[in-house]
Amino acid sequence: MNPNTTYAHWAVAAGKRGFDIAGALLGLAAGSVLFPLIALAIKLDSPGPVLFRQLRIGRSLPDRVELFWMIKFRTMRQDAEKVTGAVWAQKEDPRITRVGRFMRKTRLDELPQLWNVLRGDMSLIGPRPERPGFYQKLERAIPYFAERTYGLRPGITGLAQVCQGYDRDIEDVRSKVSYDHAYAIALSRPGAWMAMDGEILWRTAGVMVGMRGQ
Repeated sequence: MNPNTTYAHWAVAAGKRGFDIAGALLGLAAGSVLFPLIALAIKLDSPGPVLFRQLRIGRSLPDRVELFWMIKFRTMRQDAEKVTGAVWAQKEDPRITRVGRFMRKTRLDELPQLWNVLRGDMSLIGPRPERPGFYQKLERAIPYFAERTYGLRPGITGLAQVCQGYDRDIEDVRSKVSYDHAYAIALSRPGAWMAMDGEILWRTAGVMVGMRGQ
């Protein structure tokens, strides 16, 4: 890819960041009532911290790939990957706690990522941030995998997430790359971006209300 090339139109880039900041502030304000209740439920359900930090891959830039610590409410038992190492979550994963299962279905576990949005690590909408432990394997196996985040912050939600859900294996990731590139192309025109983001937000709300998260 040409190092001077970016997916987003300059007006889209400015509007998208402004929307991220406003949306994150509004979400944190609205969620402030829920945070103590969620924290209490996590502590009563299983031992361990309320919040969970995980290293993720951020934007790909001409001279570097950004890394950041993504914050979530803990949904798995403590030290869930101590023996297995980094593995994809599976359907009916036994490592997930009872409260964690509810939070995943409603996507409430991702509310703390609004802090990542404010910090500039993430966007409200974009490609799903991948874990470093999987990144090189996926880059070797899937053409144009790395390019999907070129100049784009990863998102809390996105086109691939609402169309397909969470990844369970490399084939899931392979099919999601096309969604990520389709989203990136939509950023080249302001009208296409607004229509795409509106559709994604509407479908994300449907996932949360319908408890169709994984």
